[in-house]
Amino acid sequence: MPTYQYEALDTAGKPQRGAVDANSSEEAIQQIRGQGYFPTSVREQKGKDKGSAAASGGSKPKKKSFLSLEFGKKKKDGESAPKKKKGGFSLAIGGVKKKNLTLFTRQLSTLQDAGLPLLRSLQILEQQQKGGKLKSILGFVVEDVESGTSLSESMAKQPKAFDRLYSKMVNAGEIGGVLDIILQRLANFMEKSQRLRRRIKGAMIYPIVVILIAVAIVSGIMIFVIPKFEEIFNDFDTELPPLTQWLINASNWMAGKGEDVPGFIYILAAPFLIFFLLKIFRRTNIGRGVTDWTLLHIPVIAGLVEKTTVARFTRTLGTLISAGVPILEAINITRDTCGNWVFERALTQVHDSIREGETFAEPLREAKIVDSLVVNMIDVGEETGDLDVMLMKIADNYDEEVDVAVQSLLSLLEPLLVVCLGGAVGVIVIALFLPLVKLITNVSESANS
Repeated sequence: MPTYQYEALDTAGKPQRGAVDANSSEEAIQQIRGQGYFPTSVREQKGKDKGSAAASGGSKPKKKSFLSLEFGKKKKDGESAPKKKKGGFSLAIGGVKKKNLTLFTRQLSTLQDAGLPLLRSLQILEQQQKGGKLKSILGFVVEDVESGTSLSESMAKQPKAFDRLYSKMVNAGEIGGVLDIILQRLANFMEKSQRLRRRIKGAMIYPIVVILIAVAIVSGIMIFVIPKFEEIFNDFDTELPPLTQWLINASNWMAGKGEDVPGFIYILAAPFLIFFLLKIFRRTNIGRGVTDWTLLHIPVIAGLVEKTTVARFTRTLGTLISAGVPILEAINITRDTCGNWVFERALTQVHDSIREGETFAEPLREAKIVDSLVVNMIDVGEETGDLDVMLMKIADNYDEEVDVAVQSLLSLLEPLLVVCLGGAVGVIVIALFLPLVKLITNVSESANS
């Protein structure tokens, strides 16, 4: 009788490991659940099979190299591929694009639904990939699966491509025997997440372009136009108004008169420096807490950030629960991927509440980070046993609200940018005409006298 090794969670959410003897993986899962555990990984021991294969003179599985570099260089004719040694890691130039990973997930789901063996499906998709990190990683996954490792375990070894959410959902699909359905749900989840991200990025293009053009116009006036007026004012030898003198000083600073470094260099470097310092600050727990809390309290922006985060965490959690991932493990994964420190704290409280036998909705209600509608829908989902369905409905609803919020933000930004640009140009025009008005007045008074 085969022996199955398993990893599971007990009722308190603590990880457990062990082994059971069973005729099939389904029987092993039933035995594990009978012990009061929630299985997260069940696999058959392959020791005996490997020994028999070696004794019969069968070919040994390929081994992975410790380090694999891929630069998209083609092999020369007749050149054999280097042998690979298992247990290493892959390294390729560039990262794995979410678009390519989503397409791979959708194609793998289609091949599994068509009834192709898993190993054959992976080999087909690996051959179709262009040179890059994903192709290199898929090569390691194929060899792992070929040597007897489960798909979820081999994917978990490649976190740069397959994150924790991805590998856990694949693991749930393997245990339940519905890998094709899980991959389809995962592809849908990734497509909707990318669609939401694209909408937000696309909406930000217009204001960013307007701001860059406005900065370029004002900088051009300050560097090239203002010095000409300064020469005219110097010829008349008149006392300049404070606003005009300030404008000329600012122009000289930007042009670098009397300075080692022109001021416009500082202006160009400031956004990159701020971004760099902010990234370093956010690497600390205090930094993440301060910045995420601040984003949730800035007028106008706060609503967009909240709706985006709620849509992300409810869709993630709903997808995991519908895939069969245990609720405590699903909450932990969602907490690590929601992207906001405030929501992470709330989900930690939710996890502790469920582990102690309490409800999901009450900690969210006490945290006051989501609308009462969200809490009530989650409460109804718990009572009816359709929590995953309710979470997906919340996510769909908030996706639509994000669209509305983005459009509202754009409607507010457009006139605001026009007012700011017009105000800057207006100040420059007024500052330049004040000395001219004073000169005209002096000339008029001299003529009358």
